[in-house]
Amino acid sequence: MSVSQHPVALRLERRVGGATKLLATVMALPLIDGIFAALVVAGVLATPTGVIETGILIFGGSATMAVILAEMDGSRRQMATSVLLIGAVIIPVAAVQAALAPTLEGFLNLDIFERFAGLVILAIAAKTASAEFGEYLPGPGVIIGLGLIASVTPAGFSIETSTEYVVNGTAAAAIGVAFALLVALLAPHLRGRVDIDRFRFGSAVALGVLALPILLRPFDLMQTEVPIALAVLGVTALFAYDPNAAGIGDVVGDSDGGNDPEGGTGGDDGPRGEEGPGDDADGSGSESGQSDEPIDEGDDSDPTEPPLDAPEVPGRIVDDDVAVAADEEGAGESEDSTDPFAEDDSRAPWL
Repeated sequence: MSVSQHPVALRLERRVGGATKLLATVMALPLIDGIFAALVVAGVLATPTGVIETGILIFGGSATMAVILAEMDGSRRQMATSVLLIGAVIIPVAAVQAALAPTLEGFLNLDIFERFAGLVILAIAAKTASAEFGEYLPGPGVIIGLGLIASVTPAGFSIETSTEYVVNGTAAAAIGVAFALLVALLAPHLRGRVDIDRFRFGSAVALGVLALPILLRPFDLMQTEVPIALAVLGVTALFAYDPNAAGIGDVVGDSDGGNDPEGGTGGDDGPRGEEGPGDDADGSGSESGQSDEPIDEGDDSDPTEPPLDAPEVPGRIVDDDVAVAADEEGAGESEDSTDPFAEDDSRAPWL
């Protein structure tokens, strides 16, 4: 995937292909694998918080967000239309499965089947968090099938329906579709600002928290109506969102008046062109950074060269002060010393 390597979405993408088909498969997967029916039978949707948690984490979740932000293209209207079309299929199917939940309760041992429902959620959480670890776990459908075999009691089979289950199941599916629709509408803003991999890991933790009350029910632990899973998901969304990050579709420098991407500003040519050749503060009046005044190139003398009247001494004199000092010292020595052949030629050279 272009933004996130989500293991669930990657596996489905290889099979179905296409962004809309991929999103439909991801959102319908709880209905296909029997996860949603298992949660209804296990009593997860008995409370309003359970309905919200099921809608966001089961029908929505990180896989849905990853597909919308990483795979779906087009405008907001096009993405919203695709989500609504998928929701028009998912919501009625979820209502039918919720209506058949009392029938399943009639020939299933719920105390046993609830344990398998909790194991299904833990398996999904593990597959969401780590693709490598999830390869060693059985699929959700396999776990649901084993749960049906272990808890079935054919003697109590009878077709029953319940309006309460239908309302809660429809509401959970509608909340999942609303979550996907919200992500689709905010997709241009969320792309590049949401760390999908971080949100994926946090969603896996929230799914694990959702499964713990089901698994620990025989021990009377974590039996509370406080939406702990929603709190974990909210903290995850807070850490995964970076408002200061530049979105993928944002163009840097659009509001700066056409800045040069290499750091120059294109709008400064006019004011600089009105300045005179000698008005630049750093002494670069012309375009090439040199003054227009003529440069005297006739004097090529090096300031470190000794003066012409300096005495010849071994080595090179590299300083004018040293040369003058050497000249004065040489003049003083010439005054003190007397050459016998310079002034008095009458004296014999041997005297």
